[in-house]
Amino acid sequence: MRQVDLNVDVGEGAGNDYELLQYVTSANIACGAHAGGEQTMRVTVARAVELGVAIGAHPGHADREHYGRRELPLTPAQAKSLVAEQLERLMRVVDRRNGRLAYLKPHGALYHQLARCPKLAEAAVRAAVEAGPPLAVLGPAGSCLEAAAREAGTPFFAEAFADRAYLSNGEIAPRSHPGALFEDESEVVRQALSLATRRAVTTADGGCLSVPCDSICLHGDTRWAVEFAAGVRLALARRGVRVESFAGRC
Repeated sequence: MRQVDLNVDVGEGAGNDYELLQYVTSANIACGAHAGGEQTMRVTVARAVELGVAIGAHPGHADREHYGRRELPLTPAQAKSLVAEQLERLMRVVDRRNGRLAYLKPHGALYHQLARCPKLAEAAVRAAVEAGPPLAVLGPAGSCLEAAAREAGTPFFAEAFADRAYLSNGEIAPRSHPGALFEDESEVVRQALSLATRRAVTTADGGCLSVPCDSICLHGDTRWAVEFAAGVRLALARRGVRVESFAGRC
């Protein structure tokens, strides 16, 4: 039987976390920098623990005005500190709920910077390894994040996006690109099924792109997020795909 994880970005103040978490197997929880805060972390962690959803840290730039989606200059030392401080913040909340922090998935601009810069990726992964116990890393296949995780000996899992368009070079289309963020449920479901069953997507220019994928991501901050998550989960079940968190393999 085919198997895939379904992850979602939550704890960002979108107001839909309670519903979203019933459809996914991994939760990327904002750590209070780009979005969220102590209260949203507490509520989201409690819901994830209640449902048995794997908990991941979703640290980003401390840039709420731009929702962490603007690239800011970083040294490796700053990258490590930025990630480590947010991991510690979320870990305290998780510990109080008798949960387990399983993995790291950076957010927004930080995600892209770590994916393409070896030194920044190494610094962020070092923070994950030193978090105690070491965390797995979730990110794009073939990226500097993957290379850094492999070098550090910590588990790496590849993710792909159900609700974002891909370019022929393998990158997700920038949000400024027309059609970069899917707004039609059928389109999201179609891409999720393609990722789960073929590990491939149709690119924005109509080509076919192979995309290694242990986990399928949905963004939680769109107004259609709950409907998309419900539709994807139902479609995967109908296709005979088992939805299970990768965290059990860490």
